[in-house]
Amino acid sequence: MPPLGGGMENIMKKLISVVVPCYNEQAAVPVFYRELSVAVKAIEDACIEVIFVDDGSKDGTLSVIKKLADNFEDVKYISFSRNFGKEAAMYAGMQAASGDYVCIMDVDLQDPPSMLPKMYEEIQSKEYDIVGARRVTRKGEPPIRSFFARMFYKLINKTSSTEIVDGARDFRLMTRQAADAVLKVGEYNRFSKGIMSWVGFKTKWLPYENVERVNGETKWSFMKLLIYSIDGITAFSTMPLSIASVLGLLFCAIAAVLIVVVVVKTLIWGDPVAGYPSAMCLMFLLSGVQLFTIGIIGQYLSKTYMEVKNRPIYITKESNIVEKI
Repeated sequence: MPPLGGGMENIMKKLISVVVPCYNEQAAVPVFYRELSVAVKAIEDACIEVIFVDDGSKDGTLSVIKKLADNFEDVKYISFSRNFGKEAAMYAGMQAASGDYVCIMDVDLQDPPSMLPKMYEEIQSKEYDIVGARRVTRKGEPPIRSFFARMFYKLINKTSSTEIVDGARDFRLMTRQAADAVLKVGEYNRFSKGIMSWVGFKTKWLPYENVERVNGETKWSFMKLLIYSIDGITAFSTMPLSIASVLGLLFCAIAAVLIVVVVVKTLIWGDPVAGYPSAMCLMFLLSGVQLFTIGIIGQYLSKTYMEVKNRPIYITKESNIVEKI
């Protein structure tokens, strides 16, 4: 496997830092590096550093990365003390990146390395600050997951002033200025797709068809994706809080109307108040609405709670990037 960069001939070249989050991907790492090394050959005026971020893997991922680092000087790594999540891994890799450009890629090859030369070509035109990959098909995904993914993008774009492109991946190439802007957003509860849109900068999206994982299974279960979606909505929209307020006002109005109806019926017609079944139905309905609104408030409160604790986003156990970590 040829090295991706380095040597005296690369001193005057631009440097691209490729950040690669990894969690239990020991089989995928060598394949990814091989595919990336092929793609990089098409970029003549740039060299590469690859920053693997081991997100507390429980298999031999770190050992495989260390072997690559021993053989190739352009391979860097950061290893977390435990699993902090992909968002933390991306943030750590971007902090460690020293390139003129920063690229984020998944190690499972669902972000095709073959797109990197085109991304670099587009960003070199100086018309764009970010060039990202946008998946236009979800072939191979379970239909239920695809449906909810589409619904998520529609919902967040209707409730938030920050536009998130449907099918947008974390796979994108950024100028140093854009990457530094993303790093300035140092919040603990991170939703990078939203952050990268929120910071602005001109972005071009390159469409591509869904690519299957190189091996293994996705680490994102439906429940994890659902929680991640909720995090994204609460991070970039206060609309759920408005919904809770509107529901409260609506049910107060309904209750006021019902009180008037009951009093009038009793005074004029002597009609007794309706019995047990209707009372129980109303009680369960109102209790459900109350719990729902309390849950919405609780989501925002929990995010605030984690932010004010001011805990580090990640903790590094070991790394070969001494000057950056």
